Amino acid sequence: MPEKNFLGRAPRRVTLAAAFAALAAPAFAQAPQGQRPPVDVTVVTIQRRPVPVTTTLPGRTTAYRTAEVRPQVGGVLRERLFTEGQAVTQGQPLYQIDPAPLEAALASAQASQARAEATRRSANTTVNRYRPLVAARAVSQQDLDTAEASLRQAEADVASAQAAVETARINLTYTRVLSPLSGRTGRSNLTNGALVTAGQAAPLVTITQLDPIFVDVVQPSAALLRQRRAIAAGTLHRDSADTATARLVLEDGTEYPQPGRIQFTEVIVDQGTGSVTLRAEFPNPDGLLLPGMFVRARIEEGTTDRAFLVPQQAVLRNARGQPVAYVVKPDNTVEPRMLTTDRAIGTDWLVTSGINDGDRVVLEGVMRLGPGARVNPTERPAQAAANPQRTGG
Repeated sequence: MPEKNFLGRAPRRVTLAAAFAALAAPAFAQAPQGQRPPVDVTVVTIQRRPVPVTTTLPGRTTAYRTAEVRPQVGGVLRERLFTEGQAVTQGQPLYQIDPAPLEAALASAQASQARAEATRRSANTTVNRYRPLVAARAVSQQDLDTAEASLRQAEADVASAQAAVETARINLTYTRVLSPLSGRTGRSNLTNGALVTAGQAAPLVTITQLDPIFVDVVQPSAALLRQRRAIAAGTLHRDSADTATARLVLEDGTEYPQPGRIQFTEVIVDQGTGSVTLRAEFPNPDGLLLPGMFVRARIEEGTTDRAFLVPQQAVLRNARGQPVAYVVKPDNTVEPRMLTTDRAIGTDWLVTSGINDGDRVVLEGVMRLGPGARVNPTERPAQAAANPQRTGG
């Protein structure tokens, strides 16, 4: 009988507890949002201000100038006058070719010139002698004409001989091979005693000018179109219409200290990649940059005053992957805003729509919010927005 009484009382207690829970649950579930305690959040006030817009593009370094040094006369290399890999200046001697054959050629040309000048003097004397004799009918006019023709031929021979002497003199100077530009030498392809010929296929050495140096970067043609349209529409401003500033990030992740400038943009789009090549020029006084290095160029497209910087921490993604931020209204309730983002700049998003000047955006505590939630906002200075890292793309 005690077991019966125990079993009989238990159902009544369960029934009363279930009834109380059923009555209480709707009251909690239907409590208005405003009766919930406000959520402590940190907000940042978004201000409209000029924002530098940059894009990061891959590129490679290219020598400013390169010269393959070849002999202009033939002969035997007598001496190399530089150290491989050293810096040389324009006009500095690099090789000495045996000058003896060309010295002899110069002497022969000078002798031919002397002979031609002697012939001219003789022809001139004959003409001067014949002219008065023609008047006296002692010499025929035909003889005078022949003498004058011989004089003109002798004068032409003198001019030809003078040109031959000058050519021989120039060829003799070519036996000393000079650097055509200032730069750094590569490996010498020939050694002392080698026979060289004028204009041979293999260069003696290659000289590369490294200061300044070019960087060729590749930009999608669609991005270039957007940039030019933004400049034409006035939404993107540039100090100079022709040039843009660029900075380099090297292969080890460090930033190159010297800024550069975009020199030109190719007028042809690569059909295979759909991109155009931009060439930037950078000073390279220490020779840190070498041709062929892979770099990333951060190019300043211009400045926009029609966008806002919103910290990435404050931006969520909805089920469709669209960017959303919670904005605190004057009554300290929040509303979600759909954003249109252009690119990342440092730790911020560059937002072109969805945010107004002076909006307070929730930075911390956003995961505890829903539409219309009451908040207790604490302002944080917009440090990230005030000092953005100038990266983008």
